[in-house]
Amino acid sequence: MGSSDDSDIDPLPALRRRLEAATQAAFPEEAGTDPLLHRSAHADYQADLALALGRRLERNPREVAAAIGEKLAPDEVLAEASVSGPGFINLTLRPEFIAGRLAAMAADPALGVAAATPETVVVDYSAPNVAKEMHVGHLRSTVIGDALVRLLERQGHRIVRQNHIGDWGTPFGMLMEHLADEQGTGGEAGVRELGALYRAARAKFDADPAFAERARRRVVLLQSGDEATLALWRGVIEISIAHCSSIYERLGITLRPADVAGESHYNQLLPEVVAELEAKGLARPSEGAICVFPPGFTGREGQPVPLIVRKQDGGYGYATTDLAALRHRVRDLAAERLVYVVGAPQTQHLAMVFATGRLAGWITDAVRVEHVPFGSVLGPDKKMLKTRSGEPLPLSALIDEAIERAEKVVAEKAGELDPQARSAIAAAVGVGAIKYADLSSDRIKDYVFDWNRMLAFDGNTAPYLMYAHARIRSLLRKAEGAGAGPPVLAAPEERALGLELLQLGPTVARTAESLQPHRMCGFLYQLATTFTAFYESCPVLKAEEPARGSRLALCELTARTLALGLDLLGIAAPEQM
Repeated sequence: MGSSDDSDIDPLPALRRRLEAATQAAFPEEAGTDPLLHRSAHADYQADLALALGRRLERNPREVAAAIGEKLAPDEVLAEASVSGPGFINLTLRPEFIAGRLAAMAADPALGVAAATPETVVVDYSAPNVAKEMHVGHLRSTVIGDALVRLLERQGHRIVRQNHIGDWGTPFGMLMEHLADEQGTGGEAGVRELGALYRAARAKFDADPAFAERARRRVVLLQSGDEATLALWRGVIEISIAHCSSIYERLGITLRPADVAGESHYNQLLPEVVAELEAKGLARPSEGAICVFPPGFTGREGQPVPLIVRKQDGGYGYATTDLAALRHRVRDLAAERLVYVVGAPQTQHLAMVFATGRLAGWITDAVRVEHVPFGSVLGPDKKMLKTRSGEPLPLSALIDEAIERAEKVVAEKAGELDPQARSAIAAAVGVGAIKYADLSSDRIKDYVFDWNRMLAFDGNTAPYLMYAHARIRSLLRKAEGAGAGPPVLAAPEERALGLELLQLGPTVARTAESLQPHRMCGFLYQLATTFTAFYESCPVLKAEEPARGSRLALCELTARTLALGLDLLGIAAPEQM
């Protein structure tokens, strides 16, 4: 991630080089040992390498740490090295070194977020179903996926967004036939009415054998390209994409209609994909279907689990579509990294698709394929969040309620603002609260949707971070254009804030690599709380120079870092609240 010379804003590369040199000097036979560094309450950083070295050398880890510490003489980077505990090496940086890194960070438009080696990264996320309202079940894939593409783009990667919508197959035969009966596409209706039409079609399909037979024939017409059927289908697609686009706009999601690559996109490729798998000896007949049996996937009784690529009736399911999409993304989009932001229940299915892709030679060592699973959004009863009638909660209703609730809490904080400004801030706070509540928890876990906690102005919430940013901006406006000076870091709280700010670049790198947005949220919350401690202990506007200029510089850099971090999560940072 970027260069590793002493001009890096991140202090860790310089520390690692000094530790490596000291280790080699103390124990030449252990050259190349990779030191593990982390922040510490006892010093600026703590190195954890003596324990492992002690085991290999059969020596007391404290003795090993002391021997390395003796080689860590104070220099332009290190002020002090000491040994603690069972063999930890505590490292204290020179304040001048930290200040120099902070000055470089402030002068960098990217705030020290280093560019990675660019890759083409395909990110599959959101994936709603056509002819249905987007609901809370689509929230996590949409919000997590968009945060990840923002982070990866910030690193300089070429991102290809893929919205793999459900827009094909048997359900559309039912809907198209019902629409034909109703003499229209529903073009004058919205997606909510289309949902009602779909439910009516489903009921008719179950109750009327004649309609069911016509619906099956309609599927054949759709798949064979019958123009009248395609016209009905296109009308439904247009309504659905318009609905999704309106939700994306309200949530600040960067998906666009051009990013849609639904199941229909791969329809013509499915026979070719199956033929290729058969030619490579990977797909074979099984109980009338054509299946792939990737090694390592077995049922409860040890029998191989099939991935069905052609059904008994000659049709294709979503496994075949997923394989076609995988092949297309690698061969045609030249993906070097594939990221699937898909719920945890699909873990085995995707693992089998990826395994088949490797067997077919589509996924090579040059391609990284990753499933980004996530848990569910739960209501107060710890069950799936739904409406009172038991239906999935529409995202439009969720956003409306979030903004309505946010208007009340914003009015308490910013009652002096004009109604238009207050309304805009409430929209930002409401949407930000929804997204941050989702992103701040470990994505693999379920989380409980709690309005009171989400909209609180204290704790690890979006309103707390947004308010911290707005408060700093207010302070800087009160400075009346006074110039900020170089950081001095005389007080412990100044030093703590400076060290926290320098974590931005490494945090972005770790988050983009691990695909875990809660790491970024944790950093932002720690930064905001560290700033609060600094602000309470270190007067800014009333301080004398050079402390005043130094502290203004820290305030400005903190505001910029909070704004950038929130933006990487897709959350606004209002200038005032």
